[in-house]
Amino acid sequence: MEKTLLSLGHGFSARFLAADLLAEGGWRVIGTTRSPHKRESLRATGIEAILWEHGPVAEALAQATHVLMSAAPDEDGDPALRLIGPELAQAAQRLDWAGYLSTTGVYGNADGAWVDESAPLNGRSKRARARIRAEADWRAIPGLPIHSFRLAGIYGPGRGPFEKVRNGTARRIIKPDQVFSRIHGEDIAQVLRASMARPNPGAAYNVCDNDPAPPQDVLAYAAELLEMLPPPEVAFEEAEMSPMARSFYADNKRVCNARIREELGVTLKYPDYRTGLRAVLAAEG
Repeated sequence: MEKTLLSLGHGFSARFLAADLLAEGGWRVIGTTRSPHKRESLRATGIEAILWEHGPVAEALAQATHVLMSAAPDEDGDPALRLIGPELAQAAQRLDWAGYLSTTGVYGNADGAWVDESAPLNGRSKRARARIRAEADWRAIPGLPIHSFRLAGIYGPGRGPFEKVRNGTARRIIKPDQVFSRIHGEDIAQVLRASMARPNPGAAYNVCDNDPAPPQDVLAYAAELLEMLPPPEVAFEEAEMSPMARSFYADNKRVCNARIREELGVTLKYPDYRTGLRAVLAAEG
């Protein structure tokens, strides 16, 4: 029996999942976008792309067996719940699986300590608070087989450090003892597929690699792969950064991914940034 994924806010992460499901066979993937231009580019990849409008999305939900929400909340809350909240409530009992792509930012700052899914959701930024509310709103739908996936920094082909290193705009921002966790898009897809095969409604999963690392080390390794000199170092206090970029440095934590390995049986393709960056560079040519 054919299964149908409705991908709400079909973006970078969801595209890896869609490619895997379509290659596997036995799947339809319906993806939403707000852009008519992007709709055509998605259709070229085999996605049944529809515009973000109530009628088409509600109709797609009526056909879906699985739902994935990727779009971030805005000032008014979760956009999908505004658009089709009543329909989701009506469909909840018949859906096989639902996933919400959240962020490890919901944990806030841990001063470099390890956090797992049992950690309190102490995110203080406006974005983190919005994510915490959105996770709760999805979980509040009675009977919905919802799973939360808290993603670390996402990268992959077309979303890596190489362009900035090549064009000379990359800077190694130095904030002592600061680390970030990361995840390659292919491994996000792998985790989502494993959850679909083994649903555990209500579960939350940290989706990150095994190697939290300082951001300057990642840029230095990217330069090494390109056989270029490392980008210049700039002290965090002196760096020119957007308020959003600077806000990321307020959170310092090491994110534990034991649950995806032990509960879902996932073996990451890219367990650290070195293996991941080598794959990105090969894919980008």
